[in-house]
Amino acid sequence: MTDDTPSRKTTPEATREERLAAALRANLTRRKAQVRARSAGDQNNETAETGPEE
Repeated sequence: MTDDTPSRKTTPEATREERLAAALRANLTRRKAQVRARSAGDQNNETAETGPEE
């Protein structure tokens, strides 16, 4: 690396990359929450199909 390289990119391309990275993180978090909700829903459906345990 050279000494004149800034520690943080300030070009429009860098801000775009940061925005895209943040969007990817938010999307991943949302998808993980959906999977958790679906798996919790599946567990509830199994109980509903078999009826409550007596």
